[in-house]
Amino acid sequence: MALRPSADPASYRTAPLTYPEVGGTASESMPSGYHHVRESRPLGRGVELFDEAARRLLRWDMHRGAGLAVRATAAEAEPEAIVVLGLGPIRIPCRVVDVIDGRTDARRERGFAYGTLPGHPERGEERFVVRYDERTGAVSAHIRAFSTAGSAVVALGGPLNRLVQRVATRRYLDALLPTWSRL
Repeated sequence: MALRPSADPASYRTAPLTYPEVGGTASESMPSGYHHVRESRPLGRGVELFDEAARRLLRWDMHRGAGLAVRATAAEAEPEAIVVLGLGPIRIPCRVVDVIDGRTDARRERGFAYGTLPGHPERGEERFVVRYDERTGAVSAHIRAFSTAGSAVVALGGPLNRLVQRVATRRYLDALLPTWSRL
C-alpha cells in the first residue's frame, strides 16, 4: 500500500481487514484490547422518520452530513462495499462487513457495520443502527465501535485520537437528526 492511501475505493477490493474480530460490534460485549464506543441519541417519532433516517444512513448521507467526503463502490451500504471517507488530506478506507435489516418483537432496525482497511488511521469496526420502536413510535440512532491506533504515528496522538472519535460520533448522530430539528 502506498504511503498515502488511495482515494479510489476499487483499489481496496482485495485488501484484508486490519483486525481479526470481524463482527465484534454485533455483540454488547465487544472485543477486549480496544477502546470501545457506545453512543445513542433519540431522533424523534414515527415510521416516516425511521425510514428517512435509515435511508440517509445507508446511502452514506450521515457521513456527508458529518463533513466527510464519500467515495464508495456502491450507492448504498451493502455487504463487501468499499467506502473511502475523506477529511481534508486524510483518507479513511473501510469495508462493509454487515448490513442490518431486521425486526424483533416490536422493534425494527436498519444499518450497517464497516471494518478498517490498510491505510485507515485506526484498526477496528464501527456499527451504525437506526431503531424504530413500534409500541411507542420512538426512533433512535445507535453507534457502537471498537478501535485502536493503526500505526505508531497515530498511537502518539493518544487522547487526541479519542477526542477526534467523540467529535466524529457526535457529528454522525447530529447528521441523522431530522432536518427541521437542526435549524
